[in-house]
Amino acid sequence: MNHLVTDLNLEYQLDTEQIEQYQQDGHTFLRNVATESVIREYEQHITDLVMKLNHHDKPVSERDTYGKAFIQVGNLWTMSEDVKRFIMAKRFAKIAADLMGVDGVRIYHDQALFKEPGGGHTPWHQDQIYWPLDTNNTITMWMPLVPVPQEVGTMTFASGTHMQGYVSRQEISDESHRTLGQYIEGKNISQVNYGAMAAGDATFHAGWTMHCAPGNPTDHMRKVMTVIYIADGVRIAQPDSKAKENDLKHWFPDCKPGDLAASILNPLVYKRYEKH
Repeated sequence: MNHLVTDLNLEYQLDTEQIEQYQQDGHTFLRNVATESVIREYEQHITDLVMKLNHHDKPVSERDTYGKAFIQVGNLWTMSEDVKRFIMAKRFAKIAADLMGVDGVRIYHDQALFKEPGGGHTPWHQDQIYWPLDTNNTITMWMPLVPVPQEVGTMTFASGTHMQGYVSRQEISDESHRTLGQYIEGKNISQVNYGAMAAGDATFHAGWTMHCAPGNPTDHMRKVMTVIYIADGVRIAQPDSKAKENDLKHWFPDCKPGDLAASILNPLVYKRYEKH
């Protein structure tokens, strides 16, 4: 286990060009963010927990668009010491801090997103419409735990849309797919898909970056683990929607607007400069 802890804390070197590209486009793709040994060790722990907590009781064909998209389980780090080691990796957190250009990051929450065989598409959306946060310094790591071939597909990003901020109040749905899709096409915004990804590769995208993903036409589960990071020092904003009210209650227990976004569920996972 010691070598795995080392792998999870070992610094991932980013160059200036990668950071500038992320800040311009609102997304980037990085290879080997998690080593093969890390994936080999933690994929099964995560899978076991996700399948144990899967709440779906209907076949994929009988669910709504959101339900067809994936099995979704959040804050796995609070349920398993094994999974916690993976989620709290300084290696991942430092990448998030470097890309955003901040000195420290906290966990907002993690989410497993397992797209089942025959699972539907993930509509165009902006993550941050759900988040009651007074900042644009948010970022999500999206990491496959198994190889994702071209026929299954990875996420497509609309480049530069993180600079637009809030565009539509619509939550993930057929409506958001139409509305944001029309917005992207109407403004001739460049769309980027990084293609097939190996287990342990990762994309990182900003909270306002518009993105979507195709369905899963194969017989294999598309297993993805995500971790959402926020800059240390961010404060909670006044919720202006039911979705944000729900997130405030769920992800920031005992916190209110104006408080630091630093509840017991939002540990500091990386700090560039330690105070003495």
